[in-house]
Amino acid sequence: MRLAAYNVENLFDRARAMNLDSWAEGRPILERFAKLNALLGRATYAAADKTRMRALLVELGLERSDVAPFVILRRNRGGLLKRPTAGGVEIIADGRADWVGSLELRDEPIDEQAMRNTARVIADLRADVLAVVEAENRPALAQFNDRIVTALGGAPFRHVMLIDGNDDRGIDVGLLTGADYQIGRLRSHVDDRLANGGPVFSRDCPEFEVTTPGGGRLVVLVNHFKSKGFGAKAASDARRRAQAGRVAEIYAALIETGETRVAVVGDLNDTPDSATLAPLLGGTDLRDAFTHPAFDDDGHPGTHGACRAGDKIDYILLSPELYARVTGGGVERRGMWAGARAKRWTMYDTLTREQEAASDHAAIWVDLGV
Repeated sequence: MRLAAYNVENLFDRARAMNLDSWAEGRPILERFAKLNALLGRATYAAADKTRMRALLVELGLERSDVAPFVILRRNRGGLLKRPTAGGVEIIADGRADWVGSLELRDEPIDEQAMRNTARVIADLRADVLAVVEAENRPALAQFNDRIVTALGGAPFRHVMLIDGNDDRGIDVGLLTGADYQIGRLRSHVDDRLANGGPVFSRDCPEFEVTTPGGGRLVVLVNHFKSKGFGAKAASDARRRAQAGRVAEIYAALIETGETRVAVVGDLNDTPDSATLAPLLGGTDLRDAFTHPAFDDDGHPGTHGACRAGDKIDYILLSPELYARVTGGGVERRGMWAGARAKRWTMYDTLTREQEAASDHAAIWVDLGV
């Protein structure tokens, strides 16, 4: 059985703020969006809240209209704000119950060639079980599987499962499996809570129970931890550590109930030696597939960007029984941009500029004798 994980960076649509030429351009927009969304969600709007809301609305381009280049303010009922003819914005609501609506990021289609290169990666992986990170929703994932992967010569997966997570931007995690690999029980952790009442997981940590053709069973936990590049460093580090700790607890509970074949996979957004991942990498008996003698990293220890050691943020972590069953493994980088001149690895012929990259993450895989 081939188990793979891939951060596809959305398949059809992506927030416009995330499609800019650099992260430095998009980050301030996303941070303002997150701050304004948090303020709008408060039960009561204090005077200081309203002052900050007005400033953020202007910074996001919503001073004169509910539609701005990167965001949309939807006001269905009730009164949130007024825009005086003299200019500016006045917040008239005193709390979230005074109006019905939402603040949303505007999407736009990703580069068509990038989408096709993503399908090439998935087709070339030939995985039986594929965990995906940053998919918009189940219909988009199913359509991509049925139409685009098939058009590129790949065998479509029979089973596609994804449920909405906690990310307002619509980047979720899911699982695709072949016809002989049934998805059985599914348990979501989307509502697990931190001590302060906030959600533990930025997206979710779903547990997928997968049955193999021989009748065996394994449980796959798909993750996408908090990004380093969004929010204050101390806060993002603390959130990732909490997420790692909670996944470790979920794993321990599975082992206690007799599940011996467990895989934790996905984009954990930090390196193996980081303190944030220590509860998971050091506090459990999970083993990183990259450390297995049969795993080939093709001379590049990382999975993201330039694929240096400090770019190792994607993982297939295996319980001892699964680790013992590894017969091979590797990294699929042909869909990643390798550089314009001194190319770091072989790219697809269809990848001629950075915007056409399937993702800035590599796909990773292991073969398991199960």
